[in-house]
Amino acid sequence: MLKFAVFVSGGGTDLQSIIDAKNEGKINGEIALVLSNRQKAYGLQRAKDAGIETAVVKKDDALIVKMLKERNIDFIVLAGYLAILTDELIDAYPNKIMNIHPSLIPSFCGPGMYGMHVHEAVLQRGAKVSGATVHFVSNIVDGGPIIKQVACDISDLDTADDIQKRVLEIEHKLLPEVVGLYCDNKIKIIDGKAKVI
Repeated sequence: MLKFAVFVSGGGTDLQSIIDAKNEGKINGEIALVLSNRQKAYGLQRAKDAGIETAVVKKDDALIVKMLKERNIDFIVLAGYLAILTDELIDAYPNKIMNIHPSLIPSFCGPGMYGMHVHEAVLQRGAKVSGATVHFVSNIVDGGPIIKQVACDISDLDTADDIQKRVLEIEHKLLPEVVGLYCDNKIKIIDGKAKVI
């Protein structure tokens, strides 16, 4: 059984979806650590409530790598983690760090595009479709291989908050699904692209 860490910065609703899927038997892996860069992230409380070890580390990827190796962590899930990872951490876990992004990459992604900034940009541009992407993390922000995407019609929505709510519904299904696939060894990198097999 693979052991993984989940990194959060805020409320942890994506984390909760993973915890729930694990409890329902949909993820054949162990959430061994929940880490945050923010002491007051509610995701830490969600983890504690589920009996999962937590840690808070700010801007020290060397320490994070040490902690992960000590716990024999196989892979990392970024679930609303709002810090840019350094090469040190990315290189320690090549194609073993996945991130959920609240748009259909390659649209509305890259530096500065996170959280509500994404949904506001989607609204401002007048996009009719949005969605969520789970991708592997590379040294280029939001540039790693795309694992899976789900789109949704947003043509009836006129606020960034409403877009966020609709996209979060997708995230809460998509992220646990991809984590489950990874734990079952059903995601491979072939010719630089992520494939579900």
